[in-house]
Amino acid sequence: GMLLRQMLAPGQFIENAVVKPGSLERVEFAVRFPTNVGERLMPIDAKFPKEDWERLEAAYESNIPEDIARDGKAFETAIRTQAEKICAKYINPPVTTPYAIMFLPTEGLYAEVIRRDALQAAIQSQCHVTIAGPTTLSAILTSFQMGFHMLALQEKGDEVWKVLESAKAEFGKFGKLMDKVEG
Repeated sequence: GMLLRQMLAPGQFIENAVVKPGSLERVEFAVRFPTNVGERLMPIDAKFPKEDWERLEAAYESNIPEDIARDGKAFETAIRTQAEKICAKYINPPVTTPYAIMFLPTEGLYAEVIRRDALQAAIQSQCHVTIAGPTTLSAILTSFQMGFHMLALQEKGDEVWKVLESAKAEFGKFGKLMDKVEG
């Protein structure tokens, strides 16, 4: 949560957002995502399968291949289960984007998921959930910041254009007036 609060302006995200009308489920964060057909909410939910992660780390330390395999599988199952929950509870187009982000709060946890290539790919294709660690989430939010900025500029750009157009029209009238005076 801290990361989002640091990186986004308060108006750019909603905490504990309801993304399915009538549902009691609330996603921890929803980034307000402006599109040309109106606002979409992008669900971000933090997950930390603590027990599975600690067991896997202990297995690595013990260096017993069977334990590493067993606890590795359990860890993958935990991550996949969380992704399925995020998908079922929080992805709800057109209220939301067609995908959500599962935020893993430590780089170690994130690295463990990324190391398991097939896991990340399966979660992305089956659940439409993107997995992000702290650095990745920062990068994603930075690109959003740029998107927001571009959009704000576009909207302001339109205003500037309108002002210029009306000035030009006024100027045109003024020009015609001067012609008459001179002629």
